[in-house]
Amino acid sequence: MSKFLSLMDAIKFHPFVFQALATFFIFWIIHKWFHKPNGSKKLPPSPPKLPIIGNLHQLMSSLPHHNLHRLSRKYGPLMLVHLGSMPALAVSSMEGARAILKTNDLSFADRPTSWVAKKLFYGPKDVSLSPYGENWRQRKSICVLQLLSNRRVDSFRAIRKEETSLLLKKIEDSSGVLNLSQMFFEFSNGMISRAMSGHKFSEGENGKKFVSLWKDVSSSVGAINIGDFIPWLSWVARVNGFKAKVQRVAKELDEFLELVIQGRMGRTREEKAKDIDLNKYGENFVDILLDIYQSNAYGVSFCKESVKGILMDLLEGGTHTISIAQEWMMSEMLRHPEVLKRLQAEVRGILKDRVDITDHDLEKMTYLKAVIKETLRLHPPIPLPLHKARNDVKLMGYEVSAGTWVAINIFAIGRDPKIWDEPEKFNPDRFLNSSIDFKGQDFELIPFSSGRRGCPGISFAMANIEYTIANLVQKFEWKLAEDGKELDMTERQGLHVGRAVPLLALASKYQF
Repeated sequence: MSKFLSLMDAIKFHPFVFQALATFFIFWIIHKWFHKPNGSKKLPPSPPKLPIIGNLHQLMSSLPHHNLHRLSRKYGPLMLVHLGSMPALAVSSMEGARAILKTNDLSFADRPTSWVAKKLFYGPKDVSLSPYGENWRQRKSICVLQLLSNRRVDSFRAIRKEETSLLLKKIEDSSGVLNLSQMFFEFSNGMISRAMSGHKFSEGENGKKFVSLWKDVSSSVGAINIGDFIPWLSWVARVNGFKAKVQRVAKELDEFLELVIQGRMGRTREEKAKDIDLNKYGENFVDILLDIYQSNAYGVSFCKESVKGILMDLLEGGTHTISIAQEWMMSEMLRHPEVLKRLQAEVRGILKDRVDITDHDLEKMTYLKAVIKETLRLHPPIPLPLHKARNDVKLMGYEVSAGTWVAINIFAIGRDPKIWDEPEKFNPDRFLNSSIDFKGQDFELIPFSSGRRGCPGISFAMANIEYTIANLVQKFEWKLAEDGKELDMTERQGLHVGRAVPLLALASKYQF
């Protein structure tokens, strides 16, 4: 009952809703009395559910990946939960992930969509929310070839070096406590926005407005809208102001993206020829998308909303995935000073008297790669990627109906004692003599998911994470801002799971 009341408080119900719930509960009892369920299908085990809301109370009142992990210990690695009237399959094992993301990849190649995501990400005209098909393949191909391929990632080396230098300068000039969470956000957002458009969205006349707007985007995406799961309660979002907030954010976001697009559309060849960034870094992604849109190279399905949707996908994914991985990595090293010292010894030993780190140097840093893998095992930036069944499918002996949502609990797989020795312990050594990688072929470690819907930006993310962390541990000595006090590792709720409280630290420059 306490969880049910917590749900009521979480979604800020209007008093009249209790009358509606009571009425609906009576009809539900009558329905259950006269309706006998079809026992012909073998369904996965399921925890008890409440009337109307199903198992929503177990997902809305705290961190859902933790709750599903706990429930899976009792009900098994394939577990059917009910989000209101919506059936959802929670998958918490390596074998289950492989069965969905590899064996039956095509059957689960769609993504479920929420009202908020559709409003903010132009779904289904983007990549992340677009249903599987030719339009989705075209858009993903554009992203991979023009921004996220290894060749393109290499071409961003100069931007990566400049942005990292700015980060290092901020740290060096600071004389007090550093908010590393904020610094990592600024770095990753600056990196992806420069790669996309040639300039930082957080700077200039509209910079402050963008930063504030982006905070609203993140909080809106991380919220749960009860109307997505119980349609007749959609009005609650109007009563508590959530709908008005999302509509405002969507309008301001569209106006911002329109300014970005209009700033690049009308340029002549002569103006492009004088573009310093264009000559130094090559054609940026916004220009490439606009060329495709204006030439109609991909047909009528590629409209201006597709341009905006793809930009949102990349901006949101590129900002949060990188910054969250960086802050968890530094958090774990500050909690485990012996790991930090060992990584510093590796980086400084490879560099010797040199200051600048090259890609060739990074290739030699095996302990750095082990620390990154161990961080992503314990702290995947998106612990519950969602899929949706496109057709009826038999999965590991159970029947899964078309339209069922599927949540792959990457968090639970990374802490499975059947796979990992002492799974709760931060121990990078486990990866030193291991061939396990995070590129989607080893299903015990899939922080970027796998299959058709796996993240295409792994190379982009890793290039930035490796380079920045190597520079931070090489050039500075680090300690927690509150020395001797245990670091709070609480997670925040949302699609991307970062720290609930900022990571604060002190840095002193290393004397070479």
